[in-house]
Amino acid sequence: MNGPEIHVEFAPGLHLFVPHSRRAGATAVATDGVSTLGHVVESLGVPLTEAGALLVDGHEVPVSHVPRAGERVEVRAVERPQRVPGAPLRFLLDVHLGTLARRLRLLGVDTAYESTDIGDPALAARSAAEKRVMLSRDRGLLHRRELWAGAYVYSTRPDEQLQDVLDRFRPSLAPWTRCTACNGLLRQASKDEVADQLEHGTHRTYDVFARCADCGRAYWKGAHHDQLEAIVERALAGYAEPGRN
Repeated sequence: MNGPEIHVEFAPGLHLFVPHSRRAGATAVATDGVSTLGHVVESLGVPLTEAGALLVDGHEVPVSHVPRAGERVEVRAVERPQRVPGAPLRFLLDVHLGTLARRLRLLGVDTAYESTDIGDPALAARSAAEKRVMLSRDRGLLHRRELWAGAYVYSTRPDEQLQDVLDRFRPSLAPWTRCTACNGLLRQASKDEVADQLEHGTHRTYDVFARCADCGRAYWKGAHHDQLEAIVERALAGYAEPGRN
Protein backbone atom coordinates (compact mmCIF):
# COMPACT_ATOMS: atom_id res chain seq x y z
CA MET A 1 0.00 0.00 0.00
CA ASN A 2 1.38 3.42 -0.92
CA GLY A 3 -1.65 5.71 -0.70
CA PRO A 4 -2.88 7.98 2.12
CA GLU A 5 -0.97 7.59 5.38
CA ILE A 6 -2.91 7.19 8.62
CA HIS A 7 -1.86 6.61 12.22
CA VAL A 8 -3.19 3.49 13.97
CA GLU A 9 -3.07 2.65 17.68
CA PHE A 10 -4.19 -0.70 19.06
CA ALA A 11 -5.54 -1.44 22.53
CA PRO A 12 -3.01 -3.34 24.68
CA GLY A 13 -5.17 -6.47 24.59
CA LEU A 14 -4.69 -6.62 20.82
CA HIS A 15 -0.89 -6.39 20.85
CA LEU A 16 -0.71 -10.18 20.59
CA PHE A 17 -1.80 -9.91 16.96
CA VAL A 18 0.33 -7.03 15.70
CA PRO A 19 4.08 -6.79 15.00
CA HIS A 20 6.26 -5.48 17.85
CA SER A 21 6.99 -2.35 15.86
CA ARG A 22 3.30 -1.35 16.00
CA ARG A 23 2.69 -1.97 19.71
CA ALA A 24 3.99 1.30 21.17
CA GLY A 25 1.52 4.11 20.57
CA ALA A 26 0.16 5.20 17.20
CA THR A 27 2.20 4.11 14.19
CA ALA A 28 2.08 5.31 10.60
CA VAL A 29 0.35 3.02 8.11
CA ALA A 30 0.19 3.58 4.35
CA THR A 31 -3.19 2.67 2.81
CA ASP A 32 -4.27 2.28 -0.80
CA GLY A 33 -7.06 4.85 -0.66
CA VAL A 34 -9.85 2.38 -1.47
CA SER A 35 -9.68 -0.40 1.14
CA THR A 36 -11.98 -0.18 4.16
CA LEU A 37 -10.72 0.38 7.67
CA GLY A 38 -11.79 -3.16 8.52
CA HIS A 39 -9.52 -4.47 5.77
CA VAL A 40 -6.65 -2.31 7.01
CA VAL A 41 -7.06 -3.58 10.59
CA GLU A 42 -7.05 -7.19 9.41
CA SER A 43 -4.04 -6.58 7.16
CA LEU A 44 -2.15 -5.51 10.29
CA GLY A 45 -2.91 -8.90 11.89
CA VAL A 46 -5.99 -8.29 14.03
CA PRO A 47 -9.06 -10.44 13.25
CA LEU A 48 -12.21 -8.30 13.24
CA THR A 49 -13.67 -10.75 15.76
CA GLU A 50 -11.24 -9.23 18.29
CA ALA A 51 -11.64 -5.56 17.32
CA GLY A 52 -14.17 -3.53 19.25
CA ALA A 53 -14.99 0.09 18.50
CA LEU A 54 -13.02 1.78 15.72
CA LEU A 55 -12.44 5.46 16.43
CA VAL A 56 -11.26 7.93 13.79
CA ASP A 57 -10.14 11.26 15.25
CA GLY A 58 -12.16 10.41 18.35
CA HIS A 59 -15.39 9.44 16.56
CA GLU A 60 -16.64 5.90 16.14
CA VAL A 61 -16.88 4.69 12.54
CA PRO A 62 -18.02 1.41 10.91
CA VAL A 63 -15.58 -1.12 9.51
CA SER A 64 -16.68 0.03 6.04
CA HIS A 65 -15.09 3.47 6.57
CA VAL A 66 -12.41 4.26 3.97
CA PRO A 67 -9.47 6.00 5.69
CA ARG A 68 -8.28 9.40 4.50
CA ALA A 69 -4.82 10.89 4.80
CA GLY A 70 -3.83 12.04 8.26
CA GLU A 71 -6.60 10.28 10.17
CA ARG A 72 -5.78 8.92 13.61
CA VAL A 73 -7.35 5.54 14.24
CA GLU A 74 -7.85 3.90 17.61
CA VAL A 75 -8.71 0.20 17.59
CA ARG A 76 -10.27 -0.85 20.87
CA ALA A 77 -10.75 -4.35 22.23
CA VAL A 78 -14.16 -6.00 22.26
CA GLU A 79 -16.40 -4.79 25.07
CA ARG A 80 -17.27 -7.35 27.71
CA PRO A 81 -19.72 -8.90 28.08
CA GLN A 82 -19.96 -9.18 24.32
CA ARG A 83 -23.45 -9.39 22.86
CA VAL A 84 -24.03 -11.47 19.74
CA PRO A 85 -27.42 -10.39 18.32
CA GLY A 86 -29.48 -12.30 15.82
CA ALA A 87 -29.53 -15.82 17.28
CA PRO A 88 -29.43 -17.67 20.60
CA LEU A 89 -25.89 -17.71 21.98
CA ARG A 90 -24.24 -21.00 21.09
CA PHE A 91 -20.75 -22.07 20.12
CA LEU A 92 -18.72 -24.11 17.65
CA LEU A 93 -15.22 -25.27 18.63
CA ASP A 94 -12.50 -26.66 16.40
CA VAL A 95 -10.57 -29.90 16.84
CA HIS A 96 -8.00 -28.38 19.22
CA LEU A 97 -10.50 -27.35 21.90
CA GLY A 98 -12.04 -30.63 23.00
CA THR A 99 -11.55 -30.08 26.74
CA LEU A 100 -13.10 -26.62 26.56
CA ALA A 101 -16.04 -28.06 24.61
CA ARG A 102 -16.70 -30.70 27.26
CA ARG A 103 -16.52 -28.12 30.06
CA LEU A 104 -18.94 -25.76 28.33
CA ARG A 105 -21.35 -28.66 27.83
CA LEU A 106 -20.92 -29.61 31.49
CA LEU A 107 -22.21 -26.12 32.30
CA GLY A 108 -25.20 -26.57 29.99
CA VAL A 109 -23.91 -24.28 27.23
CA ASP A 110 -24.95 -25.32 23.68
CA THR A 111 -21.55 -26.27 22.23
CA ALA A 112 -20.87 -28.03 18.94
CA TYR A 113 -17.41 -29.51 18.46
CA GLU A 114 -15.56 -30.92 15.47
CA SER A 115 -13.42 -33.81 16.70
CA THR A 116 -11.61 -34.07 13.37
CA ASP A 117 -9.93 -31.39 11.27
CA ILE A 118 -12.54 -30.63 8.60
CA GLY A 119 -10.73 -27.51 7.39
CA ASP A 120 -11.34 -23.79 7.81
CA PRO A 121 -13.87 -23.39 4.96
CA ALA A 122 -16.12 -26.14 6.38
CA LEU A 123 -15.87 -24.76 9.92
CA ALA A 124 -16.74 -21.26 8.76
CA ALA A 125 -19.65 -22.59 6.71
CA ARG A 126 -21.02 -24.50 9.71
CA SER A 127 -20.69 -21.41 11.89
CA ALA A 128 -22.76 -19.46 9.37
CA ALA A 129 -25.33 -22.20 8.72
CA GLU A 130 -26.00 -22.85 12.42
CA LYS A 131 -25.38 -19.29 13.59
CA ARG A 132 -22.76 -20.36 16.12
CA VAL A 133 -19.88 -18.34 17.53
CA MET A 134 -16.66 -19.93 16.28
CA LEU A 135 -14.10 -20.36 19.07
CA SER A 136 -10.58 -21.07 17.89
CA ARG A 137 -6.87 -20.37 18.35
CA ASP A 138 -6.50 -20.36 14.55
CA ARG A 139 -6.14 -16.71 13.57
CA GLY A 140 -6.55 -17.50 9.88
CA LEU A 141 -9.92 -19.14 10.51
CA LEU A 142 -11.14 -16.05 12.37
CA HIS A 143 -10.32 -13.89 9.35
CA ARG A 144 -12.82 -15.77 7.15
CA ARG A 145 -15.64 -13.54 5.97
CA GLU A 146 -18.34 -16.23 6.05
CA LEU A 147 -18.14 -16.75 9.82
CA TRP A 148 -21.36 -15.97 11.67
CA ALA A 149 -19.32 -14.68 14.60
CA GLY A 150 -16.07 -15.70 16.21
CA ALA A 151 -13.65 -15.26 19.08
CA TYR A 152 -10.00 -16.03 19.63
CA VAL A 153 -9.20 -18.36 22.54
CA TYR A 154 -6.19 -16.67 24.12
CA SER A 155 -4.91 -19.34 26.51
CA THR A 156 -3.73 -22.90 26.01
CA ARG A 157 -4.89 -23.90 29.51
CA PRO A 158 -8.47 -25.26 29.74
CA ASP A 159 -9.19 -23.55 33.09
CA GLU A 160 -8.20 -20.16 31.69
CA GLN A 161 -9.96 -20.82 28.38
CA LEU A 162 -13.24 -21.52 30.16
CA GLN A 163 -12.92 -18.49 32.42
CA ASP A 164 -12.21 -16.24 29.44
CA VAL A 165 -15.17 -17.49 27.37
CA LEU A 166 -17.56 -17.15 30.31
CA ASP A 167 -16.27 -13.66 31.07
CA ARG A 168 -16.47 -12.53 27.44
CA PHE A 169 -19.91 -13.87 26.52
CA ARG A 170 -21.69 -14.48 29.84
CA PRO A 171 -23.77 -17.39 28.52
CA SER A 172 -26.66 -18.69 30.62
CA LEU A 173 -25.52 -21.69 32.65
CA ALA A 174 -27.53 -24.83 33.34
CA PRO A 175 -25.04 -27.35 34.78
CA TRP A 176 -25.59 -31.09 34.35
CA THR A 177 -28.18 -30.70 31.57
CA ARG A 178 -26.10 -31.59 28.49
CA CYS A 179 -24.19 -34.62 27.33
CA THR A 180 -20.47 -33.85 27.42
CA ALA A 181 -19.93 -36.34 24.60
CA CYS A 182 -22.43 -35.11 21.99
CA ASN A 183 -24.12 -31.92 23.33
CA GLY A 184 -27.54 -33.60 23.55
CA LEU A 185 -29.91 -32.83 26.40
CA LEU A 186 -29.98 -35.12 29.44
CA ARG A 187 -33.08 -36.57 31.03
CA GLN A 188 -33.54 -38.52 34.23
CA ALA A 189 -33.32 -42.29 33.74
CA SER A 190 -34.03 -45.35 35.82
CA LYS A 191 -31.37 -47.93 36.61
CA ASP A 192 -33.13 -50.43 34.36
CA GLU A 193 -32.98 -48.04 31.40
CA VAL A 194 -29.19 -47.76 31.59
CA ALA A 195 -28.38 -51.21 32.99
CA ASP A 196 -26.63 -52.31 29.79
CA GLN A 197 -24.02 -49.55 30.30
CA LEU A 198 -23.26 -50.34 33.96
CA GLU A 199 -20.55 -52.53 35.38
CA HIS A 200 -21.55 -54.68 38.34
CA GLY A 201 -20.03 -52.36 40.95
CA THR A 202 -21.71 -49.31 39.49
CA HIS A 203 -25.05 -51.11 39.29
CA ARG A 204 -24.78 -52.02 42.96
CA THR A 205 -23.50 -48.65 44.23
CA TYR A 206 -25.50 -45.99 42.37
CA ASP A 207 -29.22 -45.35 42.03
CA VAL A 208 -29.53 -41.92 40.36
CA PHE A 209 -28.89 -41.73 36.62
CA ALA A 210 -29.37 -39.50 33.62
CA ARG A 211 -29.31 -40.41 29.95
CA CYS A 212 -28.63 -38.41 26.80
CA ALA A 213 -31.73 -38.07 24.66
CA ASP A 214 -29.57 -38.08 21.51
CA CYS A 215 -26.78 -40.63 21.91
CA GLY A 216 -28.15 -42.62 24.86
CA ARG A 217 -25.04 -42.29 27.01
CA ALA A 218 -25.65 -42.83 30.73
CA TYR A 219 -24.43 -40.52 33.51
CA TRP A 220 -24.09 -40.91 37.25
CA LYS A 221 -22.04 -39.41 40.10
CA GLY A 222 -19.00 -41.60 39.62
CA ALA A 223 -15.34 -41.41 40.61
CA HIS A 224 -14.66 -38.14 38.76
CA HIS A 225 -17.73 -36.31 39.99
CA ASP A 226 -15.85 -34.23 42.58
CA GLN A 227 -13.53 -32.84 39.88
CA LEU A 228 -16.49 -31.95 37.68
CA GLU A 229 -18.34 -30.43 40.63
CA ALA A 230 -15.34 -28.20 41.30
CA ILE A 231 -15.41 -26.90 37.71
CA VAL A 232 -19.13 -26.14 38.02
CA GLU A 233 -18.73 -24.43 41.40
CA ARG A 234 -15.91 -22.19 40.14
CA ALA A 235 -17.98 -21.15 37.14
CA LEU A 236 -21.06 -20.37 39.22
CA ALA A 237 -18.98 -18.50 41.78
CA GLY A 238 -17.64 -16.28 39.01
CA TYR A 239 -21.18 -15.40 37.99
CA ALA A 240 -22.01 -14.47 41.58
CA GLU A 241 -19.18 -11.95 41.96
CA PRO A 242 -20.32 -8.48 43.11
CA GLY A 243 -21.35 -6.20 40.28
CA ARG A 244 -22.13 -9.05 37.88
CA ASN A 245 -25.59 -9.82 36.52
